[in-house]
Amino acid sequence: MNYIEYNINVPNPEVGEIVVAELADMGFESFSDYLPDGFMPGAGSVKCYVPAAAEAEGANHTRIQNFLYNEGHPYERQEIEPQNWNAEWESHFEPIEIMGGSCYIRAPFHPAKGAEYEIVIMPKMSFGTGHHATTYLMVEQMLALDFGGASVLDMGSGTGILAILAARRGAVVVDAVDIDEWAYENCLENIQANGVQTVVCPVLGDVSAIKGKVYDYILANINRNILLADMAEYAAALRRGGLLLVSGILELDVDTVIGRARKQGLEQTAVNTRDGWAQITFQKA
Repeated sequence: MNYIEYNINVPNPEVGEIVVAELADMGFESFSDYLPDGFMPGAGSVKCYVPAAAEAEGANHTRIQNFLYNEGHPYERQEIEPQNWNAEWESHFEPIEIMGGSCYIRAPFHPAKGAEYEIVIMPKMSFGTGHHATTYLMVEQMLALDFGGASVLDMGSGTGILAILAARRGAVVVDAVDIDEWAYENCLENIQANGVQTVVCPVLGDVSAIKGKVYDYILANINRNILLADMAEYAAALRRGGLLLVSGILELDVDTVIGRARKQGLEQTAVNTRDGWAQITFQKA
């Protein structure tokens, strides 16, 4: 699958987060952190990646360009061949520590550290290396919960990082569902690298893949629109007393997501924030 890179000029990290959130609703799947040395003097940038097929679909290309033009964000656009991603990520990906180092996320080419939960991720085009605030928040919340003997759904699993952590923390069944074939293949690679292939089952598909299934935990680090659209399916697939952890949303979207969840019998138990992004935990009554 070919991807299109948009290198977008933004004045500061806060504006960068807003641009990322808007483009996530237009089919973009992966994003860099704010880069202080942008391609224009006196400004930074964010790099955002959309599948070429999604950009070309309908009027999406025009919609993307109109948004960036209307908001005053110059950009550079180029097509990226998928086989170039390994070297590109290896040159930028650094290990990350969460919860005082109890969880250590690294690539295969980084040395081991012997943390309580050490997760090896080969980052390709799939979202979820722990660096973005939303993944960080999900990992942090998961470390505070008991997954012993649990059945878990990781919806929009990306690299499989959350599914792997759930398995490492004692889950006995983890379905890792993603609609993107590249993410599915990357998840397969990562669960084998972490030795959890007997627990984590990657699934290529959308929310229809969970119909009729029931879980103790559902993890959904996706984006606002998908969370709102699929909230009823998440609620139906959650056991009574089970927890739904969501992220991929800005702080300004928290009330909207909570309102939709309450209509499905889910009550908010925690809200955590980082760098303008939010993670919400719900429990099914």
